[in-house]
Amino acid sequence: MMSSVEPHVALRTQLANAMATIKKKHYGRGPTAARAFLEEDYLFVVLEGGLMPHEETLLAHGLEDEVRRYRLIFQEAVGETAIASVEELTGRRVVGYHSQITFNPTRAFEIFVLEPEGD
Repeated sequence: MMSSVEPHVALRTQLANAMATIKKKHYGRGPTAARAFLEEDYLFVVLEGGLMPHEETLLAHGLEDEVRRYRLIFQEAVGETAIASVEELTGRRVVGYHSQITFNPTRAFEIFVLEPEGD
């Protein structure tokens, strides 16, 4: 007998894998780990690692803002792909999306606000 938790866990895994795949396809290198958190109308995906060698070089020279700016601009370019993937997997419309990256340790955060169920 399947637990009622299993489908939710499977969906979180699918969402994490989808975001990791998008990063790998569009950046040329994917994260070393990905984890999704889904709570009511909010989806947070945390992606670990995955910097390109040239980004690591820039970071070694103290250019965090430049790497972050580039990543956020690039994320805007692939945002529609990420949104479409989340909408397909969840069956819900995304009404808000934001991406952010931090360093030491390197983590990318994909944040989605889903349309409330029943709307």
